[in-house]
Amino acid sequence: MPVAKLPLNKQLAYACGMIGWSIMTNIIIVMLPYFYLPPSNAGLVPLVPQLLLLGVINILSIIAASGRFIDALFDPFIASMSDKSQNPRGRRVPFMKWAILPAVFFCSLTFYPLVLGQSGSNAAWLAANMTLFFMSVTAYIIPYNALLPELAGTNAEKVKLSSFQQAGFVIGIVIAALVNNYADVVQKIFHVTNRDAAVQYTIWGLCIFAGLIMLIPVFAIDERKYSSGKPTHLPIWTAIKRTFSNSNFKYYLISDFSFYMALSIISSGLLYFVTVLLGLPESMGGALMGAMVVFSLVFYPLINYLSKKIGKKPLVLFSFGLLSLIFVAIYFLGKFPASPYVQVYALVLCASFPLAALGILPNAILAEIAQDDAKETGENREGMFFAVKYLFVKMGQTLGIALFAFLTVYGKDPGNDYGLRLNGVCGFALCLTALIFFSRFREKRVD
Repeated sequence: MPVAKLPLNKQLAYACGMIGWSIMTNIIIVMLPYFYLPPSNAGLVPLVPQLLLLGVINILSIIAASGRFIDALFDPFIASMSDKSQNPRGRRVPFMKWAILPAVFFCSLTFYPLVLGQSGSNAAWLAANMTLFFMSVTAYIIPYNALLPELAGTNAEKVKLSSFQQAGFVIGIVIAALVNNYADVVQKIFHVTNRDAAVQYTIWGLCIFAGLIMLIPVFAIDERKYSSGKPTHLPIWTAIKRTFSNSNFKYYLISDFSFYMALSIISSGLLYFVTVLLGLPESMGGALMGAMVVFSLVFYPLINYLSKKIGKKPLVLFSFGLLSLIFVAIYFLGKFPASPYVQVYALVLCASFPLAALGILPNAILAEIAQDDAKETGENREGMFFAVKYLFVKMGQTLGIALFAFLTVYGKDPGNDYGLRLNGVCGFALCLTALIFFSRFREKRVD
C-alpha cells in the first residue's frame, strides 16, 4: 500500500509522462515506414533500397527488428537495476530523469539520413539510431510503469490511474499522427520548400516538447512520499526466471504480444490505408486519430464502471473479438458501397471501444499480477514484470512494423495495393490468437 494516497493532480502529472514517451515511440511507428519507404504519391524520396533477403524479407523489416531486439535485451537490465536501487530519491524517478535527453536526441536523429536517396548507408545509420533511441526510452518506460502498482493501492485505483495513463498514451498517438499536418504548417509559415526538411523540423519540435512533458512526473511526484516499494535483492537471472514462472502472467504476455503486433500494423499502415486504399489526403491521418481519441474518451467511464461490475477479463475478450472484425473490414476498405469518408469514420468509431479497453485494462491487470506476486513471494519485482511485458510489447511492435514493411512488397501504391489489404488478414489472425490465449487467464475479482 502507498504511504500516502496519490491526489488527483499527481495522477494527472503521472499521466503526462505517458504522453511524452508515447509521442516519441509513435513517431517512430507512424512515420518510419512512410518516411523511408513512402508510397509513390507521398511527395517524399525513398531512402532505403527495397531489397529482399532470401526473397521474402525487405531491408526496412530487418532494420526495425534489429533495433528493437537489441533494446529488448536491455529491458531486464534496467528493470533489475531499478528494482534493486537504493537511491534516496526512490527506485524509479532517478532513472526516468536521466533517460529523457538521449531519448529526445536519438529519436530526432533517426529521421536524418546520411544520403538523400536510396542507400545502404542510410540503412546502417537508421539501425544504429533506432537501437540507441529505444535503449534510452526504455530507461524511462520501465521505471515509469513500475510505479503504477506502487502508487495505487486498490484494484479500482489501479484501473483509474491506468485510465489516466492510457489517456496520455492516446494523446501521444494523436500528436505523433499529426506530423504531416504540422509539416504543412512549417512549409507554409517558414517557406520551407523541401518536404523532407519540413518533416525533420517538425519531428525535432515534437521530440523536444515530448521531453519537457516527460519531466513533469519527475518533478511532481515524490516517490518517497507516495510509494512504499522496497528494493529487491534477487540477481537478475533469478528475477527473470521467477517472473516467467507465473502461469497467469504467461497467458497475459502472449495476448499482449499479439495485440501490440496488430496495433503496430494499424499505426504503420494508417497513412497508407487513408491515401492508397481510400484515396484521401494524408492530412486525414491526424483527423482520424483525433476522432478516435474523442470516441475513446467517451468510453472511459463505461470501461471503469463495467470493470467493477463484470470484471476486466470479459471486457478484454470482447475487445479482442471486435478488433478482429475491424481488421477484416480493413481488407475491404475502398470496396464498400459508401464514400471513403463514411468507411473510414465508421471504422474509427467501431475501433474506439476496443482500443480504449485494451489501453486501460492490461496495465491495471499487470499491476495486480505484480502485487499478488509480491504478497506471495515477499519480493517487490514490479520493474521486472513490466520489463518482461515491454520486452514482448517491443517484440510485437517490431514484428508488426516488420510484417507491414514486408507486405508492402506485394503492393503499396494506388492500383497495386494487395500488400496493404493483406495486413487486414494478418491483424485478424493476431487478434483471434490474443482472444484464445487470454480466455485461459484466471481473473481474481477480490479487491
